[in-house]
Amino acid sequence: MPWRLSRSKVIDPIIAHAREAAPDECCGVLLGAGQEVVEAVRTQNIADRPTQFEINPRDHFDARRAGRARGLDVVGFYHSHPHSPAAPSETDLANATYPDHLHLIVSLAADPPDARLFRSEGRNFVPQPFVTVG
Repeated sequence: MPWRLSRSKVIDPIIAHAREAAPDECCGVLLGAGQEVVEAVRTQNIADRPTQFEINPRDHFDARRAGRARGLDVVGFYHSHPHSPAAPSETDLANATYPDHLHLIVSLAADPPDARLFRSEGRNFVPQPFVTVG
């Protein structure tokens, strides 16, 4: 069964965030329940290099707390690739520390921007089918 992602509350806001942050990578948290991602929450990228991302821990915990108050869980994370495809890099794989969480990668190298969804399994990212709704 494919994941369901809100276009207006997940995909479009992530693309806007990626464009605003370019040429640096942007990052954030995905909130959802079951097989549905209902919201993307922006976080500060505290990475030392513009071609990497590291979510500010305070932003992560704030998003988790706010989601929990609304009956939502952190189901994954997102980040952008301003100049490369929407595929996990070696750095992305090495830094994936939440097993079974989703990773949405948006590439601005494509026109229109390309969004791909993956689930972390060990040191691998497994592509996940998804459909966009509303």
